[in-house]
Amino acid sequence: MKRIVALLCSLALAVVVLAGCGGNNAGDTANNNDAGSSKLVVGATAKPHAEILEVVKPMLQEKGVDLEIQVFTDYVLLNPALKDKQIDANFFQHIPYLDDYNANNNADLVWSVKVHTEPMGVYSNKIDNLDNLADGAKIGIPNDATNGGRALNVLEAAGLLTLREGAGVTATDADIVENPKNLTIQMMDAAMLPRALADLDVCVINSNYALEANLNPVEDAIFMEAKDSPFANIVAVRAEDKDKEAIKKLGEALQSPEVKQFIEDNYKGSVIPAF
Repeated sequence: MKRIVALLCSLALAVVVLAGCGGNNAGDTANNNDAGSSKLVVGATAKPHAEILEVVKPMLQEKGVDLEIQVFTDYVLLNPALKDKQIDANFFQHIPYLDDYNANNNADLVWSVKVHTEPMGVYSNKIDNLDNLADGAKIGIPNDATNGGRALNVLEAAGLLTLREGAGVTATDADIVENPKNLTIQMMDAAMLPRALADLDVCVINSNYALEANLNPVEDAIFMEAKDSPFANIVAVRAEDKDKEAIKKLGEALQSPEVKQFIEDNYKGSVIPAF
């Protein structure tokens, strides 16, 4: 009987020990870095964000940070993954998009560093000059609030329409006050816009999705957003993690001369350093 009791006690102790060893997830790793763990999980869209992260991966390894890059095909999922502690940081968005997400999702995500800008472009498989755009043409733009508004501002800069004064980056088609060509605006998932070029007359496409579709923003866009665009892409983190050592090291690496050179050499104007 004593042997049975002793065995049961030993098993109970083993369960407690094993339970104490479990429970870590990706969201804990930024904190663990301060305690000696080197894991940092960053979510990103494929181009150019994940490619840029690959450049800094060996740089961070030298500083004791093991960078794991998780590629997301749909950028809408990246902020929820960060908020829910599935990842430690993300790299895909600009500040207006982050602010809009926080306001609408009771979130407190913050940005740490600005890395690059991606001028938004106007593309078409049917025309090579916007002067040839027919009356009643169909134009595709992203369906999220800030990128949709940004796209409308690009169309205004191209002289195709006029927005209500003060509409800003959250403009919608309801803010169009002049539309001389009677253009039809179709909103859709940003990742689908390159494919929609087969059916629509024109699409306004984020450069990351243009690059993924093998479109060269500098050569293939028939109109480009100004290069001094305020939409710099940033690294986002949870507020409580902003000052963690691993996050600081990530920011330093992403703003390094090596990354600046990589961006300039590889994207040739379709992606521009913001530091």
